[in-house]
Amino acid sequence: MGVDVLVLWPVLWPALPVMLVPLIAILTRVWMSWVRQLDAVAAELSDASWDPVEGTSASPTPLPSIRDAVARHDLSVVVPAYNEEKRLPLFMDEALAYLCKRRDETRGRGDFTFEVIVVDDGSTDGTKDVAARYARKYSGDVVRCLQLRRNCGKGAAVRRGALASRGKFVLFADADGATRFSDVDRLEDAMRSLGGEGVVAGSRAHLQSSAAVARRNALRNFLMHGFHALVRFVAGVRNVKDTQCGFKLFSRDAARMLFENCRLRRWAFDVELFYLAQRLSLPVKEVSVTWNEIPGSKVRMSGIASIALELFTCVVAYSFGIWQIHV
Repeated sequence: MGVDVLVLWPVLWPALPVMLVPLIAILTRVWMSWVRQLDAVAAELSDASWDPVEGTSASPTPLPSIRDAVARHDLSVVVPAYNEEKRLPLFMDEALAYLCKRRDETRGRGDFTFEVIVVDDGSTDGTKDVAARYARKYSGDVVRCLQLRRNCGKGAAVRRGALASRGKFVLFADADGATRFSDVDRLEDAMRSLGGEGVVAGSRAHLQSSAAVARRNALRNFLMHGFHALVRFVAGVRNVKDTQCGFKLFSRDAARMLFENCRLRRWAFDVELFYLAQRLSLPVKEVSVTWNEIPGSKVRMSGIASIALELFTCVVAYSFGIWQIHV
């Protein structure tokens, strides 16, 4: 059999490019269809808002918009949640204890106000009920719940919550509570140093030599460094060492510009935000935060190929004008 292939190889080799053309054409059409589908984010992310205070998700209520002229709160906290029934209560207790204490301490002299927006990303467990319990306890103006009709991805959930936020500043925080919530003070200090406009990213880069990272297996550390290389050399994001930390603060205008343009819906959406920030000349600052590795992380190492495809798609689609940036 091997001899036959060697004999036929001089004949097959010239025909190989011709044989590959139809395959490449099919793959290109599939890719372009996916890219255009991602571009239709407004239609794809239609959802019902869910008001647990009134106790029903059957009647959607109009959502506010980040384009509203006046911000109603000082801070909006957007919490994407997919099957977080067990971990969400710990996060909510920590976050609300900090926020309520800060509100009470400023009462009568500045009156700090806030909202927490839990975006249920099509969960199949009791995440919605957990969010409802906190909304009833703290009122629907303090804790708000948005429910996506199906699982759209973390990036889509953050985007939907941010676009419905009412704060002067928008904080995106992971529901697992890995980052100490009170470190929002550090992010706000950094935001003030930027003149109150731009993006401040919580960072775990200072922990890369820590014992927790050292205990990880060699494959996971290899993939982590491989991802960082993709971010730097494929997406061209070199001013942020840790793009994936789920603790980021945006000024209202920056959040509007970034989330109205953000297309990626899953793990690479953080990188797209920084890529867009570069294209839009938005100031970005990175700040170290206190972080603990939480068991049950949903990131799978097998997703590295998917992330690489998303990064490639992001760069190509914006560079060739397939995706337009709207300001």
